Parts: sequence; C-alpha cells; structure tokens
Amino acid sequence: MKLETAKKESLKLRIGLSGASGFGKTYSALLMAYGIVQNWSRIAVIDTENNSANLYSNLGQYKTLNLKPPYSPERFIEAIELCEQSDVEIIIIDSISHEWNGKGGCLEIQEQLGGRFQDWAKVTPRHTAFIDAILNSKCHVITTTRRKTDYSLDVVGNGKTKVIKHGTKEITREGFEYELTVSFELINDNHLAKASKDRTSLFIDKPEFIIGIETGKILSSWCKSTNQDYLKIISDEIDSCDTLEGLRHVYRKHINHQEEILPKLQIRKQEIEELEQQMIDSKNID
Repeated sequence: MKLETAKKESLKLRIGLSGASGFGKTYSALLMAYGIVQNWSRIAVIDTENNSANLYSNLGQYKTLNLKPPYSPERFIEAIELCEQSDVEIIIIDSISHEWNGKGGCLEIQEQLGGRFQDWAKVTPRHTAFIDAILNSKCHVITTTRRKTDYSLDVVGNGKTKVIKHGTKEITREGFEYELTVSFELINDNHLAKASKDRTSLFIDKPEFIIGIETGKILSSWCKSTNQDYLKIISDEIDSCDTLEGLRHVYRKHINHQEEILPKLQIRKQEIEELEQQMIDSKNID
C-alpha cells in the first residue's frame, strides 16, 4: 500500500461513442484513435460488426480482431487481453452492445438460466468483470455502443417534410457512460456529435461537431497536460469572455477548479462591468 501524488500523465482514456446504425461510429472511432496515438499500427479494433472495421483499411495499417458469437463477457475479456499483449496503445471495441444483447451475451445468458430476477446474481458479476477489463486496461479504450433507432417526420427547407432517423436508448447495461472519461453521442447520419458526459470539460455544452483526428489530438493533449497547463487554458478562456454570462458558463463548467479560478473570474467580472458602464456613459453623453 502506497500513497502517491496524482499524475494525469498516467491516465488512460476511456471514451464512449454511441449512435444508431449508419451514424459513423466505427469511422469516427478510428479517426479519434489515430489522433490520440498518431500511429495506425498501435491501434487494435475488436470487431463484432461483421468485419466493418476492414472497410476503412485505406486509412492505415491498424490491427483487427474479428470477434464472432457467442458474445459472452469472457470472450470480450479474452480479446482485450490479446490486444494488450500485442503491444498496442489503444483498443477500439466495436461494439460493446453485443456483450449485452448479442447471441450468447448477458441477456441471453440470463434467459438460459431461467429468466428469473435472481438469475442476474450469476450474470452481473460476469458483466462487471467485462467492465473492469475496460476500466483497468493498460491501453486507452474507445467503446462504441448501438442505440435503438427511431424515426420522425421533420419539416426542412421550403416547408418540405423529411423522414429523420434518430438514436434513442443505448443498447448496453444502464449506467455505463458514468464510467467513462468522455461519452459522445452521434446524433444523426451527418455524423454530428455532442458530449453527453465529459470529465475533461473540453466538449460539454459545446456546439455539435464532427469527430475526427483533431478530437483525438485534443484528448491526448489533455491527458498529458499538468494541472498548471490546464489552469492556463482556463485563464485564457476567462480572458476571452466579454459577457458576464460567459464568465458564469466558465465557472459552472470547470467544477473541479472553481476555487482556483474564482479570483481571476472576479477580476474579469469587474473589467466587464466597468466596460459596460463606460459604454452606457458614452451613450448618455451623445
């Protein structure tokens, strides 16, 4: 047992990507993974989606592991361990939904045991071991998760209507996203994404965007940055604010650093208020 000072340099990213079929989960995951490690040969994909990862082999020489049924938690754990032994830096599990509701997955295992509530006592530890394998991996891990698909009839340009596909509930055990560093949701077939949970504070409450290599680079920089580096980023963000509402947004967003940034926020608040008063005085003179 040893007490050590926390170091973000030792942090391994746990990133989730969820969305309906066709929203670009695999492609987005690959681009983001490359942005994080900057080396295609250090990326491995555990592919449960009928070799879909091979569709993007033109991107680079990443590794793939084609995982076929049964999709038991133990087979996913075995695949993760094999990737770790292959000296890769980042593992993409595409997708974890099969571990939950695929052939031989947790729902089917529980049904085969009798389908009773008490049968979860045997299934839950197996699922928990799978989650632990992700969280305790020595590699960065990106997981993709299917979302149930729904459709709506929306009004678009010129008053015309169009059928729009949406992703609804994630197909995995509820609460998984709370284990992640960042959880992204792909919201439409234009590959636009938003952060539904974000411990980095880099993406939450930001406009929708397309995940790419730059997204991975941002996450990699955050992972390697020291606390002082991060405070400098926040300080620059405060300096760029020109409204009190903007300052309130910065304060709410950086929950873990509110005490440290409060003096800087108060100074900037006073500067903005003085500037607003000068503008009012100038109008009164005119």
